[in-house]
Amino acid sequence: MKISIKKILFIGSIIFLLMQLYQPARNIGFEQDITGNFTKVYDIPKNVETIFRTSCYDCHSNNTNYPWYSYIQPARFFMDSHIAAGKENLNFNEWGNYSSRKQNNKLDRIAKQIKSNEMPLSSYTLIHKNAILTATQKKEVLDWINKIEDSISLQN
Repeated sequence: MKISIKKILFIGSIIFLLMQLYQPARNIGFEQDITGNFTKVYDIPKNVETIFRTSCYDCHSNNTNYPWYSYIQPARFFMDSHIAAGKENLNFNEWGNYSSRKQNNKLDRIAKQIKSNEMPLSSYTLIHKNAILTATQKKEVLDWINKIEDSISLQN
């Protein structure tokens, strides 16, 4: 039995088109409790908040800014898996629900990952060039985290 290239392309096209019918719910929390939001727990300078929103919030919050390619499967599937993993590790919208100890650990981990260039992920910054942290932005975030950690240790 000989299958032609045309048949393979036709069947592949049909499968691709059928995949487009699967459009899961988007990570957009319209009716969420904002009192637990990271920005409500800490007094964050506007520049640092902007850095977090630009470089972190798409994967680590309940509100993702979806690009045009998110409407195309399988790209959407991969995005959703990255978002779910990101939110499982850290969700800025759920920050107030974390214990003080967990908040401190998360701050420390954020600092370590920024210093080691683990975050934002290179797979994310490949397409989202504005999410790449400059040396100045890294310093601003790390200085702010150090300030918060110092104030926490003074309270204890």
